[in-house]
Amino acid sequence: MSTAVLPAAPLVDTHVHLNYPDFAEDLPQVAERWRQAGIRQLVHSCVTPAEFPQLQAIADQYPEVFLSVGLHPLEARQWQPELAEKIAQLAAGDRRVVAIGETGLDFYKSDPSDIERQKESFRAHIAIAQEQDLALIVHCREAAAATYEILQEAMATGESLRVVMHCWSGSPEETRLFVELGCFISFSGIVTFKNAETVRRSALEVPLSQLLVETDCPFLAPTPFRGKRNEPAHVQRVAQTLAELLQIPLEDLAQQTSQNAARLFRLPQQGDGRGDPPALRAAGNQPNREACANR
Repeated sequence: MSTAVLPAAPLVDTHVHLNYPDFAEDLPQVAERWRQAGIRQLVHSCVTPAEFPQLQAIADQYPEVFLSVGLHPLEARQWQPELAEKIAQLAAGDRRVVAIGETGLDFYKSDPSDIERQKESFRAHIAIAQEQDLALIVHCREAAAATYEILQEAMATGESLRVVMHCWSGSPEETRLFVELGCFISFSGIVTFKNAETVRRSALEVPLSQLLVETDCPFLAPTPFRGKRNEPAHVQRVAQTLAELLQIPLEDLAQQTSQNAARLFRLPQQGDGRGDPPALRAAGNQPNREACANR
C-alpha cells in the first residue's frame, strides 16, 4: 500500500492509549493530525484504575476523547475485590466514561497462577458494565474458549451487555462464535500486516453492523508505518484495508463503523457540541451520528 495520505473519511478510533510516554512530547501535534485525518471521536482505554486521572486530563484537553476504566488482564496480580468498587465509582463519577475495561483474559503472556485471578476480575468487570449499562472492552489473547464461556454465562442472565472484542486476531471459527454472541469485533493495524492472512479471513466473518476499527496506539502501527509509533490518524489505514477486503467504498465503511461505535459506546450525536473537535464546533458541522492491546 502506498504511503500517500488517504482521503479523510470520518472515523471513530475505538481504542487508544494516549497517556503513554510515547506521546509525552508531541500530543498536540498528534491531535492535529487525527483531526486532519477525520477522526471525530476516540475511546481511551484504561490499563489500571491508577492511570484514570491521566485519562481524564487528556479528555479535559481534547473533548472528542471518551473514556473507559478497568484493569487489564496482564495486571491481574493487582486484582482485589475492593478494586471492583473503585472501578464502579470512577465510572459513575465521570460522564465521559463510556466503557468498562479493558478487561478479559490473556493466556499468552500470563503466569498460569494468575489465570483464576484474571477470570475473577473479568467477571467483576462484566457485572459493573451490566449494572451501569456501559460497554465492555474485552482483551482476548490465546483464551477464546474461556472468554466465550464467561461472556455466554453473563449473557444468559438476561441482563444487557454490550461487548467489543478489541484488537481482534482470532481465527475465523472463533470470530463466528463471538459474532453469534452479538459482540462487536474491532480490528487494528494487524489486519494490514503481510503475514496476517488469518486475521483478514476473520474480518470476512464479521457483519458490517458489528465491525469496528481501532489503532491500539502507540502499539501495532499499520503498514507502511509498522515498527514506528502508532497514532490515531493511522486508523484510516486500518479502515482502508478493511474496505478493500470487503470490496466497499472507504466512505461506506467509515460511516458504518462510526455508527456501530455510537451504538456500542452510546457516543453523543456529532454536532451537538460534545465530542466535536473545536474546528467542527465552530463551523456548526452536523454530520451523521458516528458510529487488544497485544502488549
